[in-house]
Amino acid sequence: MSTTLAKEKSKFEQGEPSEELKPWLRRFGRFGHMVKGSVYTMLGLLAFMASIGAGGKAQGTKGLFQSLASIPMGEVLLWIIGTGLIGYIAWVIIKSVFNTSNLGKSVSGMITRIGYIIGAGIYGGLALNAFQIAMHAGSGERNAEQTMSAMLLRQPFGPWLVSGIGAIIVGYGLFELYSGMTKKFLGKFNLQKMNEHERKAAEKSGKIGLISRGVVLALIGIFFIQTALSSNPGEAKGLDGALAEVSQQPFGQWLLGITALGLTLYGVYEITRGRYERMSFGK
Repeated sequence: MSTTLAKEKSKFEQGEPSEELKPWLRRFGRFGHMVKGSVYTMLGLLAFMASIGAGGKAQGTKGLFQSLASIPMGEVLLWIIGTGLIGYIAWVIIKSVFNTSNLGKSVSGMITRIGYIIGAGIYGGLALNAFQIAMHAGSGERNAEQTMSAMLLRQPFGPWLVSGIGAIIVGYGLFELYSGMTKKFLGKFNLQKMNEHERKAAEKSGKIGLISRGVVLALIGIFFIQTALSSNPGEAKGLDGALAEVSQQPFGQWLLGITALGLTLYGVYEITRGRYERMSFGK
């Protein structure tokens, strides 16, 4: 007994979670992926409706959360979404700190792990937004990206920090684009636990979804870089800004519709990933 306690104490002192906590963290992370996927699915469907003229303009997460708050049981949904996003945040922090994806300490591996932390900060803002709207506490005029950029711009070398984050987001977007085109994302799944229908759904939704999200992330990263150059937090835009940029291009409504369907499929991919992703952090 004393030996077991000593081992757990040693793991705790080394910053490694105990074995008792690991399965719960893993399950919380799976739930987080599923909630994230559900949010993207709803955003994609709303954006598609906007592209065919069946709704208003394409919305970001703030607009989605406000719409949910107005329906019966909507506030309960927002609490579930906020809690699920916290699960996702916890999991990506674990992946970054404990290197559960075996990314190593190479330049590309460290950039990816830093990207996880940046993503955790952005999704933390989304979770807070969901809770605030659920409690009718207001959410301010700025989105999560504007809040983050405004905070960073006040720091020493703030514009450099913001431009660095923008470059990492662009790089991660290009990585997702590459992952979708080459189907490398399939390596994240426990394929032996999936039936043929599930494997095909994961492959097709992941390919189209990651390509679409990669383009959107690249646009968001460019907005961050523009923020650094102008020192104006208002230049930082999230999903809604990226979709608005797409819609303003030649054949914009068609491009918006294609992107919206891609984001919907990305949501399906994330839901499937929550169920079947390889998670080497507990049984």
